[in-house]
This record gives sequence, C-alpha cells and structure tokens, in this order.
Amino acid sequence: MSARPTQNTPLNLLLAASLAAFSFGAVAQTSSLPISGQQRATADRVAQAGVPLSELAADAPDSHTVKAGDTLWNISKLFLKSPWRWPELWGMNRDQISNPHLIYPGQVLVLVKIDGRARLQVAQALGSSGTFSGDTVKLSPRVRSSGVDDGSISAIALNLIEPFLNDAVVFDSDELAKAPRIVATPESRVLLTRGDLAYARGDLSQASDYRVFRSTRPLRDPSTGEILGYEAPYLGTAELTRPEHSSPLPDGKSEVVPATLTIKSVRQEIGVGDRLSPVPQRSFSRYVPHAPAQPIGGQIVSIYGEGLNAGQNQIVALNRGSRDGLERGHVLALWQQGRRVVDRTDGLRETIKLPDERHGVLFVFQVYARVSYALIISVKDPVRAGDRFSQP
Repeated sequence: MSARPTQNTPLNLLLAASLAAFSFGAVAQTSSLPISGQQRATADRVAQAGVPLSELAADAPDSHTVKAGDTLWNISKLFLKSPWRWPELWGMNRDQISNPHLIYPGQVLVLVKIDGRARLQVAQALGSSGTFSGDTVKLSPRVRSSGVDDGSISAIALNLIEPFLNDAVVFDSDELAKAPRIVATPESRVLLTRGDLAYARGDLSQASDYRVFRSTRPLRDPSTGEILGYEAPYLGTAELTRPEHSSPLPDGKSEVVPATLTIKSVRQEIGVGDRLSPVPQRSFSRYVPHAPAQPIGGQIVSIYGEGLNAGQNQIVALNRGSRDGLERGHVLALWQQGRRVVDRTDGLRETIKLPDERHGVLFVFQVYARVSYALIISVKDPVRAGDRFSQP
C-alpha cells in the first residue's frame, strides 16, 4: 500500500496515507483484517485539517525556513492569531497529537491556501532558480530511536520547564511525613553540599538514587480552602552507598547503623530532617499545544517560588488536575479580575464591578490528580494567586 506524491500533493495527505499504511502493516502481521473504518476516518481527518483563512495572522508569511532555536509555538505565532491552534494548521488530530511528525532546522515551511483554509507543508530547499520546489516531502512510516534531543524542534522552549520537572512534586497525601529522612551529618555539619555524606533512616530498599525534599506545604483551593495536595520543594539528589544495618555489641546485643548516602547535586541547602523519595524514571514528552475538549475553569493556587506575583515564563499552580480533565499540553486563557469602582456619574454613587479581562495564556506541562503546573506563555499584567483561568 503506497501513495505516490505529485507536485500538488499536500504533505498532510501523504502523512495520512502513511499513517494508514503503517496501521495496516501492523494489523497484517497479526491478522488478515483490513483497514478499519476508524483508521480511514483518522486518515481523512488528517488530510482535511487546516484553519480558516480568518485565523491567519495579518502578516503571515508565505514561507518560513526553520532555524535552530525555533519552537512550534513561535512558528505558529508567525502564521496564526492563536498559536495554540498549531495542530489544526499542521493537520494533526487528537490521535496523533502526542506524537507529531518532527520538524528540523533547515526545512522550509510553505503556507498553502486551498478552499478557504490554510495548511502548512514542508517544501524542499530553494532550487537553482531561486524558487521553492513544488515537491513535498513524502513521510514513510519507520521507527526512530533517539535520545531526548534528536535535533528536531520542540513545541515550546523546553529549557523553561525541563528543570522544573524535578523541582516541585505534588503528593496527594502528606506521604513524605513517613518517607526516609536524613538523621545526621558527619561532624555535625549544618548544611550539605555536593560530595558530602549524609546518614539516613527509613525504608531505602526501593532504589539507589533519591531526590531530597524539604517538608511539604499544603496547596489550598483559593475559594474553598480545601487541601488539593502537598507541594514538596526540591533540594537535590543523593545516592545510596551503604544500606542501614545492625552492628553487634560486646554484650550480645546490637545497635542500628543508619544508611549512608552521598549528595550528588544540590539545588537548595540540604540538612538534617530533609526527606528522601526515589528518583522516578524521566519522561520527556513532546508537549503539543491544544485546547481542552470540554469547557474548564479554575483559579491559580500559588506562584511557584513564594512570589507574590508572576510574569511571563514563570510557573503557577492551578486548582484543577487530571480528575477535572486537564492534561499535558492544554492551553488556557488567563483572566484578570475586574476591579470594583464607584460610579460617580450620578448621585447614587453605586459600587460596581468591572468585567474580567483576558490578559494572558497558560501552558499546562505537569498534571497531578487535583493540581497542575502551568507556564505563563504570555501576560499583560502581573499574575496573582486567585486569578481565574478558562479554556481559550
């Protein structure tokens, strides 16, 4: 099963055919079933996607050459009024949204307008005549094995959130209160740095590498005061070098010798009383912007880092999580609460509330059961705890 490209064949149509071929190939290895109707419908949706011309930015270019450091979000801002509609411009449906085809520096993106809708295609580089080749790039299904950084551009600037993926963890209950803990330091040192030893007690049989956390603090819903989870500030990492064991005494009894750990990295000061949690397996998803499928609304719980307000590229905690339908990649609108003012235009001097105004965009990148973390992509005024968000 194959699709032969022609000069006018959109990349998305080729992608759709390739996806269908890949699906069929996978089925053929285990059974003789043909391509299902759902698989065909998926391919059709991919091929027919696009955005209305009215959604294009006023100065959208006809083409763009991808450069190192580009992100899909920034490229989308060149072409679209609403960058979060990137998947529609590329013809991606929800089945493919977590694993989009990859874009690399040096590729030329061409904006194609057909039947009142616009799509992006990948064109070949400039020819000797100085014009773009009309041939599109054919995508064939294949397995790509690579590390975290394979040279392709990401949806957003991952350097803004990647360090944070270890920096803060939310626990559904205050389970760190029972977690292994640092009980002593050599020579009674107050603060530990990289390479120092620490002595700990508790169940350290789960792993050899541990994250170190300060005592948790509750995250409360701004409206109800209900505890949504417990945030644990991240301090660094430690490696278990000698487990806890018993040492015999001359009288036949024994005494406990705590486990020994070596401090591997330090983000904040580490000391006696700090808690240990196994280092989880790292997962670097390609965060693809998309709107929630259903209406959703909530409030900002807190500004990460104990700040009173936040601006662009800072992190906020939200009072909604996976139980409420939030997922990684969701784009949300940020609203500023309208002020209460006195109407002085008549003798009544009535107090009125001005309408809430949309003034920013949030990008959800970490989701827990009842709490999520989001990056402030853009904002006009300072963001504060209690500010409202909704679907875009």
